[in-house]
Amino acid sequence: MTTPDGLEPLDALRRIAFLMERGRKGTYRIKAFRNAADTVAGLSPQELAAAYEQGRLEDLPGIGSATALVIQQTLDGQTPDYLAKLEQESPEHLVDGGEELRGALRGDCHCHSDWSDGGSPIQEMVATAIELGHEYLVLTDHSPRLRVANGLSVERLTQQLGVIETINAHVSDFRLLPGIEVDILDDGSLDQTDAMLDRLAVRVASVHSKLAMDRAPMTRRMVAAVSNPRVNILGHCTGRLVEGDRGKRKQSTFDAQAVFQACLEHDTAVEINSRPERQDPPDELLTMALEMGCLFSIDSDAHAPGQLDFQQYGCARAEALGVPAERIIDTWPVEELLAWANRFGG
Repeated sequence: MTTPDGLEPLDALRRIAFLMERGRKGTYRIKAFRNAADTVAGLSPQELAAAYEQGRLEDLPGIGSATALVIQQTLDGQTPDYLAKLEQESPEHLVDGGEELRGALRGDCHCHSDWSDGGSPIQEMVATAIELGHEYLVLTDHSPRLRVANGLSVERLTQQLGVIETINAHVSDFRLLPGIEVDILDDGSLDQTDAMLDRLAVRVASVHSKLAMDRAPMTRRMVAAVSNPRVNILGHCTGRLVEGDRGKRKQSTFDAQAVFQACLEHDTAVEINSRPERQDPPDELLTMALEMGCLFSIDSDAHAPGQLDFQQYGCARAEALGVPAERIIDTWPVEELLAWANRFGG
């Protein structure tokens, strides 16, 4: 049984979770819908219908009263009340402006899965990226020393490469690209082996520790990292937080002109991080990098599927400040992106 528009219980649960993530709702409740979707995905339509008819939906793992009602209403041929409410509350555009630039984006170069500190499996991130119209998505889970984020060792990252290869064998007109958000260590070196980095398609380098380091050593640290030929993108350069559940955090201090000059000389893109709580770099630094001639990458830094749509925020900021589409690497065709990101091996 389906609704008139063909909605299945799994579709309804996934859509609810997506809209909640996109709308920055509480993670605990989102997880309930994601868990329910996982359970439904593992059942045949006949098994799910039998559980409903026998009144056993809430006996299934991960199914509670709210998610059971969604399944029940969908199987009864209705659009679930909760889904209808979320659809009504969710604007088509998260922010005014940036629509033309968002339409020019072909992919997203920074996202996380449940292999590190993301909330969903790689397959769900891919499915959502395809639904959003992406041609490619770079999977950039964290590197090993960021233990709080369950960073990937060489061994785990090698396993992930196998998963990526399998996924690409089963999708068409889309590429999942292997990447990393690699930590910039205190001396500017990278938290992963060169051999492992060479196996990846795109590499985002970010500072996650000692964000209050003095200006001079922080500048040396960042310049060294963006000058590394394997680094493609400088992630959330100031590390600031301007809102959100984690509170506020001051931006790191460094010589931005020196860092962006190194980005320019080594063809490293400056990330426009689209997370609303980051808005990084600040407008004055983004304008500096723009006037100096840097490349940019508008990235969602998504930790859940619905957050992939956060790129709208970055596009609005970039458009307002006059960043031209041709200098944004996510607008490039995938082969052009790959050739640029791996030119050090030529």
